[in-house]
Parts: sequence; structure tokens; C-alpha cells
Amino acid sequence: MIAPPAGTRIFLVAGTTDMRKGFDGLAAVVQHAIEADPFSGQVFAFRGRRGDRVKVLWWDGQGLCLYYKRLEKGRFVWPIAEAGSVSLTAAQLAMLIEGIDWRMPVRTDRPRIAS
Repeated sequence: MIAPPAGTRIFLVAGTTDMRKGFDGLAAVVQHAIEADPFSGQVFAFRGRRGDRVKVLWWDGQGLCLYYKRLEKGRFVWPIAEAGSVSLTAAQLAMLIEGIDWRMPVRTDRPRIAS
């Protein structure tokens, strides 16, 4: 995925979204469901009903970009709320896209002694 500029706000749209929606349908969801401007340069992420698909919508200044990913195993971690949005950092979005639980990532190693 092409990274948006530093400081870009990232939102997960709570609940499930019809994954048949394209650019215009997702932009309409942003406008009506969370009352935000889809052409503001912010990033908006949507999850399908089964939880194995995610779409990310972003206005890059010239046009809308749409990133779509389907996990072969597992599910994308999503907020339990049915409406509204949740703000993420760029690092949390990267973890989400990789299928990692962005709410509480697990460290792979813990230091045993101080050197």
C-alpha cells in the first residue's frame, strides 16, 4: 500500500460495510455514516461482514485511491461498535493490514538482563 503523508488521520469505520461498494459508494458511507469529508486527505478503512476483507479509501489530492485486501486465514480485528469511527495511527493501520491485532501487539522478545 502506498503510504499517505505523515500526519494523515486514519479512521476505521465501525460496523460492517458491503464490500461490493466502490469508490463512490464508500465515499457516500464516509459522508453519511461518520459525517466526514472523503476528499479531505484522511484515510478511511472498511471491513466486510465475514471479517476477512478490508478496503481502505484515501484522497491523494488528485483522485480517490482504493486498497483492497483479503486474508486467506484469520480475520481483521475491528471495533465492536456498530456506528461511528475509531482513529488509528499509521503503525496501527500497518498492523491491521497485516492481520495483526493492532489493539495489543505482542512483543516477540523480552530482555532478560540489563547489559
